[in-house]
Amino acid sequence: MSLADGAGTTAGADGTAVPGRCAGAARAAGADGPDGPDGPDGPDAVNAPDGSAGPAVAVRRALGRGPAAFLFSTWPLRCWLHLLVGALFGLGLLSALAVLVSLGILLSVVGVGLPVLACLPLLGIPVARVERCRLRLVQRVRPADPHAPAPGDGLRRRLRHRFSERATWRELAYAALLAVVFAGAGLAVLALLAFSCLLVASPVVVWALAPETVMIVPGRAVPGPLAAVPFGLAGLAGVVLSAYAAGWLTAGQVWTAWFLLAPRRESEDRQVIELTRSRARLADAFEAERRRIERDLHDGAQQQLVALTMTLGLAEMELRDTCPEAAALVARGRAEARRALDQLRDLVRGIHPQVLTDHGLAAAVAEVAQRSPIPVEAEVDLPRRLPPLVEATAYFTVTEALANAAKHSGAALIEVTGRLVDDRLILMIIDDGRGGADPAAGTGLSGLADRLAILRGRLLVSSPVGGPTQLRVEVPCSA
Repeated sequence: MSLADGAGTTAGADGTAVPGRCAGAARAAGADGPDGPDGPDGPDAVNAPDGSAGPAVAVRRALGRGPAAFLFSTWPLRCWLHLLVGALFGLGLLSALAVLVSLGILLSVVGVGLPVLACLPLLGIPVARVERCRLRLVQRVRPADPHAPAPGDGLRRRLRHRFSERATWRELAYAALLAVVFAGAGLAVLALLAFSCLLVASPVVVWALAPETVMIVPGRAVPGPLAAVPFGLAGLAGVVLSAYAAGWLTAGQVWTAWFLLAPRRESEDRQVIELTRSRARLADAFEAERRRIERDLHDGAQQQLVALTMTLGLAEMELRDTCPEAAALVARGRAEARRALDQLRDLVRGIHPQVLTDHGLAAAVAEVAQRSPIPVEAEVDLPRRLPPLVEATAYFTVTEALANAAKHSGAALIEVTGRLVDDRLILMIIDDGRGGADPAAGTGLSGLADRLAILRGRLLVSSPVGGPTQLRVEVPCSA
């Protein structure tokens, strides 16, 4: 395995040790769709205006491919159809809004209209659902539903939840734009298309109606089909203009739909921040509880064992001359008490070593290196004391890494280095063992990654078969 170069095992910002991946992913065959890489069946993924992941506006990219490529493709038909459906839906929506507002104002005299007016913002939710489906005419990927599931089963709680969501108000804004702006603009483009088609057909119409008089311009009769040819050419120019107008208007609608109807990252960011803070609070609470247990053991059980050892020692001295057999039993009990006291001291030191509190991470790592069954060269050079939670996390990470190396690696030497770079603690633990460490094999690396995840740290593992094994620990020290 290698470091975070895509070939090894990496524990990322979430702290989870996972196999490395390449930075990109190949596009599946046939994803470009019938109209090429920019067609509606194969939009490219880019960042949406709000910072969320959304597709590129495929029609806008098609417009930039040149007049021939755009005009002789299916794009103009798709755009005209998109505008036609949107204009009809927008007119219906405008009528519905006018009726609901009028009813709300009229019925407000008897107190019934206020609930009708209050529920108007919810009208944007079904409108947004229809619009996401309508985008399939020109865009393969459509925005996801930004609404979170409503908590509870009561109608009041659901309504309160929907009104509290920013997505509800963005969808209402989109509904207003659709009913007033996009519907009117779409009708204008479609009217231009219809008039241009009539002009294109004017020579045929003049020829078919001859010798009847045909007037394209009021008060001026067209004498024959040849005289109507300029009007036909003007109609062709109008069709081209309406095609481009439909394309750019459709691109604007798609952009606006992604901007207002797609999920925003801000809600996800707030959830991540709150989750990070809650995890930090849990870590602080756990650290405080661990220190309380360490203090209780140090001041309570440990002192009692010391007193028991001294009492057994005095009893051994009293019985040594009068009853050697009893003195031997007391001496045996005293030895057991000493072993229990030593084990309790090791337990207290493992819970939270006093040297870490008094002298910091460098001294604590040096002490644990002295107690390691494998020789350890420790060099931790820090310009200042780090936050207590960072020091505790780094200390127990080093302790667990040394224990794993002693149990699994077969190493003859372990090197531990630490430094502070850009307000990030960087620890390197390197052993010359057999290598082949796998986070999924239960070697404790997943536990180290989970511990580091609390502080948004990460663990990078390089352990090729045959060694050496390198652990790189990065922990941010800022609040």
